[in-house]
Amino acid sequence: MRRALLVALLLAASVALSLSTGVRSITLAEALSAVTAYDLHDPAHVTLMAIRLPRLVAGLVAGAALGVAGTVMQTLTRNPLADPGILGINAGAAFALLLGAAVLGRSDQGAVALFAFPGAALASLAVFSLGGGLRGEAGPVRLTLAGAALNALLLSMVTALVLIRQDSLDILRFWVAGSLTEAVYRPVAGMALVMLAGAALAFLIAPLIEALSMGANVARGLGTQPARVQAGGLVAVTLTTGAAVAIAGPIAFLGLMAPHLARAAAGASMRAQLLISAALGAIILTLADVAGRLVLAPGEVRAGIMVALLGGPLFIWIARRLRPGAMS
Repeated sequence: MRRALLVALLLAASVALSLSTGVRSITLAEALSAVTAYDLHDPAHVTLMAIRLPRLVAGLVAGAALGVAGTVMQTLTRNPLADPGILGINAGAAFALLLGAAVLGRSDQGAVALFAFPGAALASLAVFSLGGGLRGEAGPVRLTLAGAALNALLLSMVTALVLIRQDSLDILRFWVAGSLTEAVYRPVAGMALVMLAGAALAFLIAPLIEALSMGANVARGLGTQPARVQAGGLVAVTLTTGAAVAIAGPIAFLGLMAPHLARAAAGASMRAQLLISAALGAIILTLADVAGRLVLAPGEVRAGIMVALLGGPLFIWIARRLRPGAMS
């Protein structure tokens, strides 16, 4: 209970920092004034409502989505290194989105964002199949190698697409690095609903995923149908990852960090882990965005880069702690 309260306080603090911190600082009184008596001619009000609030909402939605996706993937595959970014699912969604943007142009980002979902679904299915998941033989290393191979393939395809279409390079710069700077142009409200649908599905089937994590034979003995649970988990990951990429682009390592921190705070219950992981994902992405505004002010470092600076060392630390028996 205390840890849940601490997470709630951290979430409130990250929201306050996101709204107040930037090239122009905004006080709490100015923020309240913008809500209660919005003045179109007040620079603080315009900055808050037109830039920082959409950016904050985008960070909360995308971070929560990746926290949920990471928790589902790590439990479903029994792989502590599973993450939508590391396993190539972010890259699949980004490639499909880039392909859609190249075909449709950049005028309608809402329509272009929809391409992220089939990309995420196909990438999830490909990694799971290549890692032996369909035969019940998925292991941490096999899935990680399959994800690395898929990442390399998708990067090659992205390079080929950029070489063929020069206008794709500008689209690539904005979508692939992972950022909240263009949140106002992204379909945040629609993607929030999609994220909630994916999170609700994950919460609903969480006990079944926990049963499956003990092994397919044990799960069948408990009355669980592994194929249906895996399909449900895949849909939840696709919805949450697709929504996050459509809003912020592919942000690696966030889906890795949040579940590990959530397990320490929430214990063994997957449903509790999902709630805490969603909150921690939102906190980490929001604070990374705030830090990116400050390190090179008045310029910015993209949130995806700031998250990667934290996630890379954590990935190495987790990999070094894997027991030999988990490497099958």
